[in-house]
Amino acid sequence: MPPRAVHPLQFTTPPFLKTEYANLVRVSHSPAEVVLEFARILPGEPDPVVVSRLVVTPQVAKVLLQVLGENLARFENTFGTIQFPAANKDLADQLFKPPQSPPEPPDRPSGQTE
Repeated sequence: MPPRAVHPLQFTTPPFLKTEYANLVRVSHSPAEVVLEFARILPGEPDPVVVSRLVVTPQVAKVLLQVLGENLARFENTFGTIQFPAANKDLADQLFKPPQSPPEPPDRPSGQTE
């Protein structure tokens, strides 16, 4: 049997599809599936809100990992290296902790005004 001709997939986006912003993802798995829960956490909110859940096979997850790596490499070639906060702290704490109040200004010596 001759091989089938391969043609590019034509994705169709339904008009009712809702676009969500996510800045956090939780990944879990079983022997048969990988679950990606996309969430959003905003300043002043104590906990993230899951906005979308995607369940895929381990094979699809591995392809996704490869495709993301390739696309991020192209992104960094175009826009520069993606920077992370200091490596000596927990990344999740740095990126998703609630906003902190600014430190108190130091005391001024008596008689000094602005």
